[in-house]
Amino acid sequence: MKSNVLTWFEEGTITVPSLLFSEYRNLHLNETELVLLLNIHTFLEKGNYFPTPEELSARMTISTAECNDILRKLLQRGFLEIIDQYSHDGIRFEKYSIKPLWERLVEQFLLNHQNSNQEMIKKTDEMDLYTCFEQEFGRPLSPFECESLAMWMDDDHHDPIIIKAALREAVMSGKLNFRYIDRILFEWKKNGIKTIEQAKNHGRKFRQKQVQKGSAKEEAHSPSVPFYNWLEN
Repeated sequence: MKSNVLTWFEEGTITVPSLLFSEYRNLHLNETELVLLLNIHTFLEKGNYFPTPEELSARMTISTAECNDILRKLLQRGFLEIIDQYSHDGIRFEKYSIKPLWERLVEQFLLNHQNSNQEMIKKTDEMDLYTCFEQEFGRPLSPFECESLAMWMDDDHHDPIIIKAALREAVMSGKLNFRYIDRILFEWKKNGIKTIEQAKNHGRKFRQKQVQKGSAKEEAHSPSVPFYNWLEN
């Protein structure tokens, strides 16, 4: 009994990032591929740098042929590589490396972190958008109005910055209602406007047309109220 326990201790342990178990699915690895990579990792830790398919399959519930096929796919997909090594005597030998697996895992971690930050920024922008609307309307938004805001962002894919710009246009035009704001957003989307810079250019072209149309009327009638360009503020 004691000798069995000692043998167990002599087998040693390996360190595997817990992130691998939570993210292997996102790396498009299945359970068999994961266990095969972990077995290779174990062999590498024990100094067997190029375990055979027979040695690997003996630890798993797959045949040698299946093991060969999975190894080939892991190499092709960039989770595993074979590198040349040289012994102290200068003898060349091949070695498995699972460094590509760790690199892919790091990339996935950074991607998750980036997505998390972007999601946080998006939620902050959305909350700020609701606050802006409530401040301008001077009251809490109705469920219908909240739904309209959500549809502009989720269904129409309007950036919160553009929606704020449309809100300001409605305020400056004295037409503070969701129907008018929706019409502004519709016109902007129809004209491919997705950024403030594009909105500025659109406003500039609109002013030119208004000046041309209104020049004759300004001579015949009393001076009109100057056109307010909210985009320049």
